[in-house]
Amino acid sequence: MSNFHDLVQNQKEMFHAGKTMTYTYRIHQLQKLQEMLNRYEPRIYESLHKDLNKSTYEVLTTEFGFLQQEINYTIKHLREWMQPKKVKTPNSHKGAKSLIYKQPYGVTLIISPWNYPLNLALSPLIGAIAAGNTAIIKPSELTPYTSDLLEEMIKETFEEKYITVIQGDREVSQQLLDLPFDYIFFTGSVPVGKIVMEKASQQLIPVTLELGGKSPCIVDRDAKIEYAARRIVWGKFVNAGQTCVAPDYLLVQESIKQKLLDQIKIEIEKMYTSNPMESGEYTKIINKNHFDRLVNYFDEGEIYYGGESDRTNQLINPTIIDQVNWGSKIMQEEIFGPLLPVLTFDKLEEVHDHIEHSRNPLALYYFSENEKNQEWVIRNLSFGGGCINDTMMHLGNNQLPFGGIGTSGIGKYHGKYSFDTFTHEKSVLKQTTAFDLAFRYPNSKMGRKILKKLFK
Repeated sequence: MSNFHDLVQNQKEMFHAGKTMTYTYRIHQLQKLQEMLNRYEPRIYESLHKDLNKSTYEVLTTEFGFLQQEINYTIKHLREWMQPKKVKTPNSHKGAKSLIYKQPYGVTLIISPWNYPLNLALSPLIGAIAAGNTAIIKPSELTPYTSDLLEEMIKETFEEKYITVIQGDREVSQQLLDLPFDYIFFTGSVPVGKIVMEKASQQLIPVTLELGGKSPCIVDRDAKIEYAARRIVWGKFVNAGQTCVAPDYLLVQESIKQKLLDQIKIEIEKMYTSNPMESGEYTKIINKNHFDRLVNYFDEGEIYYGGESDRTNQLINPTIIDQVNWGSKIMQEEIFGPLLPVLTFDKLEEVHDHIEHSRNPLALYYFSENEKNQEWVIRNLSFGGGCINDTMMHLGNNQLPFGGIGTSGIGKYHGKYSFDTFTHEKSVLKQTTAFDLAFRYPNSKMGRKILKKLFK
């Protein structure tokens, strides 16, 4: 614990020395981060395959490529983001100028999860670096190969007093949360997110919580079935469903249910073959505890497709489970695996009551050709973000903020929103000394009359 405390203090000393404040320093560190990824690219693929059996395709699209895109975008726009922003000043402040300065918080703690162990450790780090902070990263102990590589890469690339990695179990996380950080960024489950927020509140440390929830995928009667099925299968079964924004359950209009399920079966076999477990490139379940939890859901309804599993290798084939309801155990918590339960609705308005069973999901997906219904879904249902006629693709646009609402999270990031998350916007008014406005003071004879006019 004393070593952790010393590390935080050393980072505070570096931050207060002002080294991270300049544009030149920040850009150089982002370039070093980019070079680090390129240098270690083969080992990144290797470590993610060892931890999760991730294919080269999945690593490129959901981890490595995403980070490269994020760094390039940040480098391109950083100078503009750092500039003080001039805003309007009211007439009652004649002669003054109003500005918003961008101030880094200081020493940040980034706690990352196991499902995208590289992406979700380094994506927030890009924002922390761009905003001028130092950072300590606590990766997941459940992905040891990637966590070891992350520690090696960071140690070889950055000074410890600037960016470092601390590995360990839950106890290490608890110890870190007792330290005087200036900002905490957490990605993970709702129960752990509550612990992080409680700990942070004791020291009034601001936090971002990227959590999850039961993200619905709604398919209406007029949806283009082939496209819907293909995009649902991709979004649900990438990383074996171990994605915080994966479609958690299917809510399909009753009259097209069978047609959609038949097409989903076709699309699964196109993407993953008829037995993905034998393909050698299908992502495994992170550990046997999660595997057992998922397999126990098989009895919660009727298996329409899939249901095969291999406990030794921690693999579960894509599985569609029909005939479930909100009383089923599979509907009581986020699934986080390759199981897709199916519910139905008749009229679109009914979906509101379904979603209220698990309010404020991190994502929502709606398939329909009716623009009026699309707008109804967007305006009347509460969710963090989502897609119309697609799944998960909103994450790939760094012009869009990514984050939850309520139980699915607090705060947002990606692109400029990552910079904003790790930045305090400091309000400054610069007053003129060329003259003074007498009406603002209580002894002014005309003050009340002028003020009443100004405030109308």
